Amino acid sequence: MNVSPFKPISLAPNPTFMVRLAVLAFGALTLAGCTDRLATGSTVSDDYRERHPIVLAERPVTLNLYSNRKLDDVAKRRILEFAGEAQAEGAVVLEVLTPAGAFNEADMRALVPAVKAALQQGGYKAHVSAGSYPAADPRAISPLRLSFRSVRARVSHRCGEWPLDLTSGSSLDSWDNRPYWNLGCSYQNMIATQLDDPRDLEAPRAVSPGDVQMRTRAIGVARQGGDPGAGRAASSGSGVQMGGVR
Repeated sequence: MNVSPFKPISLAPNPTFMVRLAVLAFGALTLAGCTDRLATGSTVSDDYRERHPIVLAERPVTLNLYSNRKLDDVAKRRILEFAGEAQAEGAVVLEVLTPAGAFNEADMRALVPAVKAALQQGGYKAHVSAGSYPAADPRAISPLRLSFRSVRARVSHRCGEWPLDLTSGSSLDSWDNRPYWNLGCSYQNMIATQLDDPRDLEAPRAVSPGDVQMRTRAIGVARQGGDPGAGRAASSGSGVQMGGVR
């Protein structure tokens, strides 16, 4: 009897193989659908702090002075305040600019020495530079301009822009119950405007030295067995004391 060394191959479909192939095909279609949604979906964040971030930018701080050939008291007080602000901001250069081409250019140029003296009196110790700027209208009164560059906080773009409608009748845009794009921009702009020092957004301020007199008083009271915080509310006129409400 002759025995064939080859095993016949069945051409009938294998049910297990077909089931595995169907599962793989369904998984590939599912992943493809997820990828399509990620690629075509909106990438705008729902957090208004990410949509409208507060950034630090350098911008000029100016003071316009209208005066005659002599500084009056109002103008001098403004210069003293401006000098203190420039010194606190750490301005390296402060510019005193006269209006070039204005009919009162000579009067404004005559004020420059008095303005520099007032700046030093106001506490500004850095360099003061004298220059000019082109007058917008030669027939109008142009001011003497003081300027220095400082860091200011602002929103990264202008508020009040509406790239999409709140609701659309012709499509399903903005029907996904998400915050509209302009929401929160005014909040961020208000916070940026009211900051005392924009650099506080990047790092906290250094701790100021302690009050030696208050520390000595508290230590003396504690050594005598008393409460260092007792009596402070009464002396300040408040109705709240350490022991309760009066």
